[in-house]
Amino acid sequence: MNEKIKGGFLVFIGAISFGLVSTIVKIAYSSGYTLGEITGTQTFLGMVILWLLYLISLSFKKREKTTDTVSPESKTRWWKIVLAGTFVGLVGIFYYQCVQLLPASVAIILLMQYLWISMLIEVIVFKKKPSRKQLLLLGVVLLGTFLAGGIFSEEIIINLKGIIFGLLAALCYAIFLMTSGRIGNDLPVLKKSALMIIGACLITCIIFPPMFLFDGRLGLELIYVGLSISLLGTVVPPLLFSIGIPRVGVSIGAILSATELPVATLSSAFILHESVDIIRWIGVILILFAIVATNITTSKEKE
Repeated sequence: MNEKIKGGFLVFIGAISFGLVSTIVKIAYSSGYTLGEITGTQTFLGMVILWLLYLISLSFKKREKTTDTVSPESKTRWWKIVLAGTFVGLVGIFYYQCVQLLPASVAIILLMQYLWISMLIEVIVFKKKPSRKQLLLLGVVLLGTFLAGGIFSEEIIINLKGIIFGLLAALCYAIFLMTSGRIGNDLPVLKKSALMIIGACLITCIIFPPMFLFDGRLGLELIYVGLSISLLGTVVPPLLFSIGIPRVGVSIGAILSATELPVATLSSAFILHESVDIIRWIGVILILFAIVATNITTSKEKE
């Protein structure tokens, strides 16, 4: 199989995986679990899984008589990667709180607002002015958000608190993408991911002390929920993206990763039986169009 096709398939599967997370979180809430219990088990189990995978990879490298050391010219400090990982934990906390207050199909749309938030951060921090094309697509994203969010639907009850948490999740996600793309790129993928999840676990435990570990709430059902969310949201997507995106390129990877939006909308409609009418689907399509258009570079732009 062609390497690009393999890479594209891996990114596609990773996006589907992440798209299912909001539905599982919604089911966990209906089972009586709290935000702290869900995020706590997710980050803790995710940390255990990633460090086990990293240690297993080390054992294979030792068999091949290779060592896992950072190159001498590397200036990456482990604490910087752990600090960047705290934003992963904050994304989960804010996003799952949004899922609790709003329909899952609306929560994923709010998370996708990282697109224009990233653009805004580049303007403020890096003094990078957006092009006319980016501004036009920003307008398309905002229009798609109003439609997909069910603003004109009588069945959707607008919860201001939920919207704020959704936008906070998008902000933290945008910051995470920017920091992750700039630090730790000289480290093995598994080691970088394992260090980041430490930061996510620490910030989660600080905000929500893991009392469920001692009060008897940690049963098989909660472990199953945490394991499902950690695999689908913390372990599988980052690993598949890190393998697949270098094979297909960042632009195609970004387009394929946007699959999480329709997957989350479909799963909320078929599994949670949330109402998703034609107007909301038009909004989803507009957001997907903006993502695709953002990552398509014309020959003039290349020049």
